Amino acid sequence: MTVEIGGVTGPATFSRLPDALAALWSSLRPLPLGVVQYDAYEYFLTRPDAAERVAEFIKRDGELKLTFAMCGKSHVVWVRPAEAGAK
Repeated sequence: MTVEIGGVTGPATFSRLPDALAALWSSLRPLPLGVVQYDAYEYFLTRPDAAERVAEFIKRDGELKLTFAMCGKSHVVWVRPAEAGAK
């Protein structure tokens, strides 16, 4: 799986979805998000069934695309299958 936070991090690829979600949360956690955004991302990325739920979104839509506002700008969070040959 590849995760990315547009305008914040470049893409990072992981062999396991739970590892990708943990890394994504580690990158989001220190950002100056509002309380509601922080709580929503924490819940979505760290709950016990997070990997299963994200896998459902990816199976249905091809990727998971979420947004948040930070410092007056919108940013996109992507979780998508890794490109062929990516490590």
